[in-house]
Amino acid sequence: MNITTKSIQNKWTEFTLTNDYGMSASILNFGGIITKMMVPDQHGKTENVVLGFNNYADYEENTNYLGAQIGPVAGRIQNAAFKLDDKTYTLEENEGNNHLHGGPNGFHQVIWSAETSQSNNEVSLILTHTGRHLENGYPGNLDVSITYTLNNANELTLNYQATSDHDTPVALTNHTYFNLSGDMKGTVHNHHVQFDSRYFAELDEELIPTGQLIEPVDTSFDFRNGRLLGDGLKPETAQQIIAGNGYDHYFMFGSEKAVTVSEKNTGRTMKIHTSEPGMVLYTANGLDEGLKLNEGLSQKYAGVCFEAQPHPAALHHDGFPNVILPTGETYRSYIKYSFK
Repeated sequence: MNITTKSIQNKWTEFTLTNDYGMSASILNFGGIITKMMVPDQHGKTENVVLGFNNYADYEENTNYLGAQIGPVAGRIQNAAFKLDDKTYTLEENEGNNHLHGGPNGFHQVIWSAETSQSNNEVSLILTHTGRHLENGYPGNLDVSITYTLNNANELTLNYQATSDHDTPVALTNHTYFNLSGDMKGTVHNHHVQFDSRYFAELDEELIPTGQLIEPVDTSFDFRNGRLLGDGLKPETAQQIIAGNGYDHYFMFGSEKAVTVSEKNTGRTMKIHTSEPGMVLYTANGLDEGLKLNEGLSQKYAGVCFEAQPHPAALHHDGFPNVILPTGETYRSYIKYSFK
């Protein structure tokens, strides 16, 4: 097990966590961005399974949120405003009339404080940051820590903690685009995905949840028995068309808060476990094409995001998991990626 560091443009640091079995994860202190994740396939060939920029400077814009930590609130907040304790808070509009992923100066644009720790069986990077009261429009001084831990079981775990001195919405997640074909050899059409979900959130034309929860039975939104992502990457239903011929929807987990993803050509399997009540499944329908990534140019469906989180639709609709962190209480969540 070891941790190495690399100075980026004399202003950021990239930390690479490496285990004893060929897996590694590289993370920037800027935006908490996962830039690479090297994972062996069934034949022992180690390849990158996430999308990242070839030129680090491109992360300064990163409007596609490649690999980024998202906060204070992941997802779209309708009309860039919410009401809390009889007060209306106005946020910055950065996607039409709405507020997306914490706004243009969200956590994906922060230089986090960083510490590392190491033992015989795991290595960790701990990032911390304090969002100031009314920064980007959010109430409260919000203290956040994210701990990335890689162990010898080829598991990368992200542990989140946050506290605030005001009631405030919090929904933290990671926006890594996965492609288990390795080194972006293909799109994610042939990725097989399985998870237990009995409801997903209907979207309007601006990709804002309408408040309606839909049962996915016998549709391409039903992943309980597993299906190829390619089944849903075509204009078959109004919801697929709205999302750009694919998925950009919030799914509420059923009995098991877990997702299994596999790619048959490499034999790679990724299991995601989380404490979160649901996730946004996003198949890069709106990924800008022609970006210079580590393994070539970006294209639609080049990766898939599993954004485990509560959803800010709860600020405007009943029936969604709560996103309000009460004063003095601690927000805790985790996302674990296990590879075989």
